[in-house]
Amino acid sequence: MSAIFARDRGWSNSYLSQAERESIEQEAQAYPQRDALCIEALRIVQQHRGWVSDDSVAAIADYLGLGAAQVDAVATFYNLIFRQPVGRQVIYLCNSVTCWMLGCDALRARIGEELGIDFGQTSADGEYTLLPITCLGDCDHAPALMIADRHHHDLDPDSLAALLQPPASGQAKE
Repeated sequence: MSAIFARDRGWSNSYLSQAERESIEQEAQAYPQRDALCIEALRIVQQHRGWVSDDSVAAIADYLGLGAAQVDAVATFYNLIFRQPVGRQVIYLCNSVTCWMLGCDALRARIGEELGIDFGQTSADGEYTLLPITCLGDCDHAPALMIADRHHHDLDPDSLAALLQPPASGQAKE
């Protein structure tokens, strides 16, 4: 049996950090039922840990009184919940029909040249992970991508190169 399903009730208090539990409880005030809190609990754990492991899924399930399979189904449904470690910055490259027609493959190739990664891979320095996304809602300005929750559109390989420059030391990339 997978570790995700083989946990006894009550162990989540030792697995989830105090800060994670407090954030979940603060969010719980906005939800009439604890099962509706599942996606927020996943998001909170991801903010603290960078991704959501099987143990995290099991701990969230235990903490919310849900089944691990139910939490896992939510975690794997949403493409903004990471079920494996990712780079410090995630690049979502839109590969919808519009972005594909207007050049997302050229952007993907440029990312490969600049960072040495393709979809589902993380750069050797751990800075970037490239993930496909079906739509960013920028079809009128395709092709588009998102880095660190910021949309960039009307891109070509040269304008993309400027976005991939490492941040100055000690500064977060915008």
